[in-house]
Amino acid sequence: MAYSQAECVIKNIIREIAQECADRGHSISETLVAFMVKAVVLDPRYEFNVDRTLTKTDVSKLIMICVDRLLESQRPSLDTIKMQVYFDMNYTSRAEFLAEHRCVLESRLAPVCREITDSRARTRDELECLYRKIVSYMLLHSGLGSPTEISVVREATAALQSVFPQSELGIFLALTKKDKERQLNELSMIVTGIRLFNKNCKKGGEGVDDLPAILNEAVPATKQNVEAELQATQQLIYHYTAIIERLEKSREQCYEEGGLHDKLKEALYNVRQHEVFLRIVVTEIITCAKQVEMLQHQLNIRMLDLNAVVKSKAAVPTAQVYPHFIAVSNLWTSFQDEMVLLSVFSNLVNNLDPYLETHSQLFPDGVIGPLLEGVIVKTDEQRLSEVSEERINPSDFKNREWIFPEDILAYRQPTMQYRGFCAYAFGARYGLLLRGNPNIGILKYHEKFYIFSSKEAASCFSQKPDCYIAMAAEHAQHSAELIQLLELHQQFSTITPYAQANLRQKVTHYMQTNLSHMRRDNTSQVYLPKNKSIQTKRDNSSNVPKPQVYYAGLRGGKVADRTHMIKYNLTRSVDET
Repeated sequence: MAYSQAECVIKNIIREIAQECADRGHSISETLVAFMVKAVVLDPRYEFNVDRTLTKTDVSKLIMICVDRLLESQRPSLDTIKMQVYFDMNYTSRAEFLAEHRCVLESRLAPVCREITDSRARTRDELECLYRKIVSYMLLHSGLGSPTEISVVREATAALQSVFPQSELGIFLALTKKDKERQLNELSMIVTGIRLFNKNCKKGGEGVDDLPAILNEAVPATKQNVEAELQATQQLIYHYTAIIERLEKSREQCYEEGGLHDKLKEALYNVRQHEVFLRIVVTEIITCAKQVEMLQHQLNIRMLDLNAVVKSKAAVPTAQVYPHFIAVSNLWTSFQDEMVLLSVFSNLVNNLDPYLETHSQLFPDGVIGPLLEGVIVKTDEQRLSEVSEERINPSDFKNREWIFPEDILAYRQPTMQYRGFCAYAFGARYGLLLRGNPNIGILKYHEKFYIFSSKEAASCFSQKPDCYIAMAAEHAQHSAELIQLLELHQQFSTITPYAQANLRQKVTHYMQTNLSHMRRDNTSQVYLPKNKSIQTKRDNSSNVPKPQVYYAGLRGGKVADRTHMIKYNLTRSVDET
C-alpha cells in the first residue's frame, strides 16, 4: 500500500476511535489514540499479523479494542499512559517555557505598541494622549504596577519625563516603525530601572512587588510540597513492591490471585512513573533556587554600583547611568521569569493528581493494610545498602565487559537501560521494578549498559542476556506504559517520546497500514520541520507598470495662506514598459 494511502487509512482509524469515544461521552485526544493504536498492534495478545496489510475485519477489531482500552475503568495502566501523554505535552525546557511566555506577553502588548508606532499625533491633545499611551505601555511591558492606579501612573510618568520629556515626541514620531519599537523597549527598560532604583532608595516603588523576597519564600515552600508528595508516592512504591514479592514467593498463590497481581504491577508502574516526573520537577525547582540566589547577588552589586554613580549628584551623564538601569531591568525580568517557572512547575505537579485516582481506589488503606501483614517493607535505599558490599569479579565472566562507577568518566556518563532498574528483575521476575546498584558492576553489552539489584542477578543476566532482554521486551509489549517509563523507544522504534515526535502536529504521520515495520529495530521515519526557507517561485518583476504619484505644494506657504496641493500622476502606460 502506498505511503499516502496508508497514512490516510490510519488517520481515518484514529478519527473513528476518537469519535466513538466521544459518542460514549469521553473526549480523547488524537495523541492518546495514536499511542493506543500502536500499543494494541504491538501487544501479541491481540494477534495482529504485522506481515500483511490490515483487512476490514482487522480494522474493525482494532477500533473496537482501542475504544475498549481507552474507556476502561479500574485500570491503572491507562492512567499511566494518560499521565505520560499529559506530562510530555506540557513539560519542556526552561528556555522554551520562557520563550512561549514572552510570545504571549508580546502578543498582548502588540495592539498598544501598534497604536503608538502608527500614531500621527499633531495637536497638543493628541500628543498628550500619545504620551499617556507610552506610559501605559511602559507599565504593561515591565509588569510593575497597574496602569489604572493613579499613584503608579504618576510615578512612571515622572520617571519617563526624566529621560524622555513630552517635547521630544516630535523626534520620536519622525522615526521609522522599527526604530520606534526599539526606542520604546529601551525606554521601558530605563524607566523600569529608575523605578526599581528609587524603590531600593525608599523613594518610590508604587505597585512594585518585592519579587526577591517572595521567591525566597515561595521556592523553598514549593520544593517542600513537591518533596512531600514524592515521599508519599515512594511509600506507595515500597508497599506495592513488597506485596508483589510476597505473592511471587508462592507461585500457586500468585496464579490464584492473578488479577490482584496484575493490577498491583499496573499500580506499581503508575506510581513509579509519578516518581520519575516528580523528580524532574524537584530538579527544576532546585535550579530555580540557584537562579534566584545568583540574581539576588547580581542585583545587590548593581544597586551598589548605581549608588556609587548617582550618589547625590543633580545630573549624571546618560552614558554612565543608562546601562545600569537597563541591567537592573533585565535582572528584574529574570526574577519575573523564575516566578513564571515556579507557577508552571507547581501547576504541572497538581495536574498529575487525576492520573493517580484508579490505583488509589483499587488499593485504599483498608485493602493495602491486610496485604502488608507479616511483610517487611524496604525502601530503595535500604535495598541498595544491603548489597553495597557486593561486587562482580570481571574475571569470572568470559566475553563480558564490566565497568564500575569509578570508570564511568571514560564512557561519558552512559545511560543505563530500563532507566536504572535491575535488568534481571524486570526480565525474569515478570516486569518487577527494583532499583539497580551500579557499585555491583555495570554490564556493557552490545553498546548498552545494564545494572542490577544484586550480585546474583548480575551473574544470571550475564549468562543469558539476550534471553532476559527478550523477556523484558515481551513485558513491555503487554504493558505499553513501560515503553515510556523505561525509555525503551529504541526497541520499539514506532513509539517515540511524545514531545520528541512533535505529536501535536504529527501524531499519525509515521504509521502505515502495513504493520510489518513495527517489528524492525530501526529509527522511525518522523521528521521535525526543517528550519530553513523553501524557494517556490522565481523572484523577479512583472511587466505591470509600477504606480508613481507625486504631490506638490505640501510644504505650504505663510501661516495665513491656504495650502495649494497639486497631484501629478507619473505612472507610465502599459505599452511603454
